[in-house]
Amino acid sequence: MNSDKNSKKAAATGVLAAIAASSCCIPPVIAAIAGVGGAAGSLSWMEPLRPYLIVLAVVAIGYAWYNHLKPKTADDCGCETDDKPKWYQTKGFLIGITLFAAVSIAFPYYSGIFYPNNVQKVIVVDQASLQKIEVKIDGMTCDACQNHVNSAINTLPGIVNASSSYADGNAIVEFDNTKTTVVEIEKAINSTGYKVVDTYDKTPAHGEKGHVCGPNGCGK
Repeated sequence: MNSDKNSKKAAATGVLAAIAASSCCIPPVIAAIAGVGGAAGSLSWMEPLRPYLIVLAVVAIGYAWYNHLKPKTADDCGCETDDKPKWYQTKGFLIGITLFAAVSIAFPYYSGIFYPNNVQKVIVVDQASLQKIEVKIDGMTCDACQNHVNSAINTLPGIVNASSSYADGNAIVEFDNTKTTVVEIEKAINSTGYKVVDTYDKTPAHGEKGHVCGPNGCGK
């Protein structure tokens, strides 16, 4: 009987730990779908705990499986057992929570499917108006965070390319500065709940590789 109770507790612990392991990545997706951004980074503080929560989930669910698969010939009093197992003692239930835990843990890696594809096809009339910036961002901790930032930037007009990285804590943005501005890009990023720390101009200067002169003359 104690073994059954332990299995139930282990299964519940495993599921909760699996959800908690990806909890830092869930608010950005909800915020993007709901069109709000203030709470996107509210659980980012849990990211350092993710590896430990994953281990806890694996160990807990593994223990539940162990209790299910080990031979059961008698109960705690030594009597033969022939009772029908409760729903949480069935193999189907354990398979279900195992799959649910796996899907929860892997959530950061497929969260991008929940974001709208708002990448625009931008026609740049004057190549000299192309500008490239690097925006340093605080608060991004996973793929869902960077997908949220990319989605917000791409809603602006004139965005040629936007690529964010939570590992580098930045976003590299190429845009037509006749259609949008650095300030608007910074506002879009801040609207997600993450914070712009600094912005650097990465537009190639005259004579540098990648610099393009337009019909109206050269830019920087």
